[in-house]
Amino acid sequence: MKKIVILGGGYGGVLTAKKLAKKYKNNKDVEIKLIDRNPYHTLLTELHEVSANRAPEDSIKVDLKKIFAGLKVDVVLDEISNIDFKNKKLKSDKATYAYDYLVIGTGSKPTFFGIPGAEENTFSFWSYDDAVALKRQIRDMYTQAAREKNPAVRRAMLTFVIIGAGFTGVELVGEMAEQRDELCREFFIDPSEVRLIVADMAPKILPILPDKLIQKAEARLRKLKVEIVTGAKITEVGEGSVALGEKNVVDAKTIVWTAGVEGSEIVGGLEVQQQGRKRIVTNEHLESVDHKNVYVVGDNIFFIPEGETRPVPQMVENAEQAAPLVAGNIAADISGTAKKAYKPGFHGTMVSIGSRYGVANVGLPGKLFMLTGFMAMLSKHFINMFYLSQVVGFNKVWTYMMHEFFHVENRKSFVGGYFSKRSPNFWLVPLRMLLGGMWLYEGIDKLRKIWVDPDKIFLIPAAPFATDAASSASVAVDAVKTTVDAQSAASAVSTAKEAVSALPVPGFVYDITNWFMDLMFYNNDGSYTFLAKWFQIGMVCAEIVFGVMLIVGLFTAISSLATIAMAVMIWSTKMAATEMLWYVGAAIACIGGSGSVFGLDYYVLPWLKKQWKRIPLVRRWYLYTD
Repeated sequence: MKKIVILGGGYGGVLTAKKLAKKYKNNKDVEIKLIDRNPYHTLLTELHEVSANRAPEDSIKVDLKKIFAGLKVDVVLDEISNIDFKNKKLKSDKATYAYDYLVIGTGSKPTFFGIPGAEENTFSFWSYDDAVALKRQIRDMYTQAAREKNPAVRRAMLTFVIIGAGFTGVELVGEMAEQRDELCREFFIDPSEVRLIVADMAPKILPILPDKLIQKAEARLRKLKVEIVTGAKITEVGEGSVALGEKNVVDAKTIVWTAGVEGSEIVGGLEVQQQGRKRIVTNEHLESVDHKNVYVVGDNIFFIPEGETRPVPQMVENAEQAAPLVAGNIAADISGTAKKAYKPGFHGTMVSIGSRYGVANVGLPGKLFMLTGFMAMLSKHFINMFYLSQVVGFNKVWTYMMHEFFHVENRKSFVGGYFSKRSPNFWLVPLRMLLGGMWLYEGIDKLRKIWVDPDKIFLIPAAPFATDAASSASVAVDAVKTTVDAQSAASAVSTAKEAVSALPVPGFVYDITNWFMDLMFYNNDGSYTFLAKWFQIGMVCAEIVFGVMLIVGLFTAISSLATIAMAVMIWSTKMAATEMLWYVGAAIACIGGSGSVFGLDYYVLPWLKKQWKRIPLVRRWYLYTD
C-alpha cells in the first residue's frame, strides 16, 4: 500500500488530491489522504467581497467533504505540528500519519517585516476568519460613529487604512469604497466624513502591472475618493494610529495589513532549504531538494524555471499548473517512469476595483493584452469559474454565478443591476395559467379533428413537389385554419401562401426544415408517410400535456421550454402567425420558477432535489445546486 498525504486544503492541495484521485480511482494499492485544520477550502481571491458585504460569507467556503464526495480521498481534520522526514511521519497533538509520498501545500501567512506594532494592531487579511472579522469591524465602526459626539474619535472611527497596495489591498479598498455610500445612507453619515487610504512602501501601486494599467487603476481609485499613499515608509503601527512616513501619522481605528506574505508557520520550522520568505526550495520536478518523495505545491514553492531570473509567483495559476505536474510525478515515482520538469506558462493577472471595474494583463504566455473595465471583469469571472469547474464542477459555478450576477444587491454586478432584479413569482401565476390554457385549448381543438379523421394531416404543410396542386392548396387551407384565424375556406385557398408565412423565416432555416420533412414526412409522390401521422398525434398530445402542466404548475421550466420548442418548429415551416410571438414571450417569462407559487413545483421540486443529490454519479460530478 502506497500512502500519499497532501498537507493543506488550499488551491494547490485540493487540485493535487483531485488529480491523484482520478489517476488511482480503481487502484486499491494507493491510499490518498488530505489533512487540513479547517473543514473547508477558502477562495482567497474573493475575500474582499465578503469583507465589503458584496457576497455572503459562505460564498467563499467550499466543504472539503463535498469536493471529494465519491472520490478516493480521505479528508482528515487535524493540525500538524511537526514533520519527521527521516521516518516519513506527520505528527499532531492527537495522531501520527505515515506517508510514502508527501505533498506540502500549506500556503502562506502575513509577514510584518519586523515593523513595531504591525502584527498586534492591524487586521490581517489572509483567511476566511480574517474576512468575516473585518466585515464586522467595518460595520461596527459606522454603527459607533453614528452615535459618537467627539469629532476626533468619530474621525478615527471613519478612517480606514489599508497597508499594502498590491492586488489584495487594491481589491479590498475598491470594495470598501463602493460600500461606503450604502453604509452612510444606512447610518445617516455624510460620505465626506469617511476616509479610505491605501498605502505602500513601494513607489507605485500594483507594481506587477504595466504602467498604463497602473494609471487606469489609480484614476479609478481617485474617482472612488480613495487616498493613495506610495513610497511611504511604515515605521510603526500603534493602537489606533499608523505612521505613514516620519511626519504623517494617521489616526484610524481600522488598519488592515495586506503588505506581504511568508510561508506558513509549520513550513518556517521545517528542516528544509528555504528562500524568499520561507518558501521551500525544489528541483524542476517540484520535489524538495533535501528530501526525496516530498513534493511542494502552490505558494510554498521556491523554484526558478529555466530561462527565468525570478521564482514562480505566489498566485493561484501557479497552484493550478503545479498540481497536475506534482500528481503526475508522484504517479511516475510509483510506476518507475520518467518524471516531468515544471515549465509554467502563466496567462497574466487581473485585479478588480469594486464590483464593476477592473484592470487585467492577460493572454497567452509571452503575448499579453491589456484590458480595462467590463472586459477585465469578464476575464476575471471567466478564470474564477474555470477554476471552480475543476474543484466542484457545476455546483460551485452555478453558486458563483448566483452570487456574482443574479443575487447582487445595489447593482453591484459587473453587468449592472439588470440581471439582479427580482420580483415575487406570484405575479407570474396568471400568465402561466393563461399560457397553459391557450396551449390546452389548441391541443383539444386539434384533437377533435384527429378524432373525426385520424388520417388527415393538417399540422404539416403539403410537399412543395406534390403532383396534385388542388390537393396542396386544400391542405394549406387546413394548416392556416390551425395556426391563424382563417377568413374562409375560399379566400384561404388564394392567400394560403401569404398567410402561412406571416412570420418570416430565414432561407437557410426553411431549407433545413424542408430537408428534414422530405426525409421523414413525404413520399416520392408528395403524399405523407406514416411518420407524419404519428408526429401530428404527438404534437397534439404535447400541446395538451404541456398545457395542463403549466396550469397546475408542474415542471414549469421544462414545460415552458417545450412550448418554445414547439413554437419554433411551427415557425420554421412558415406556418406561425404573429400571435406565436405572444406564446414564446409568455413561455420565456414562465421559465424562472413560475410554478413555485400556487403550483405543484412548490412540493415536487424540493423532494426531487433531495433524491437527485443521493445519486452517486450526481455527487461525483457535482450535478446539483444547493
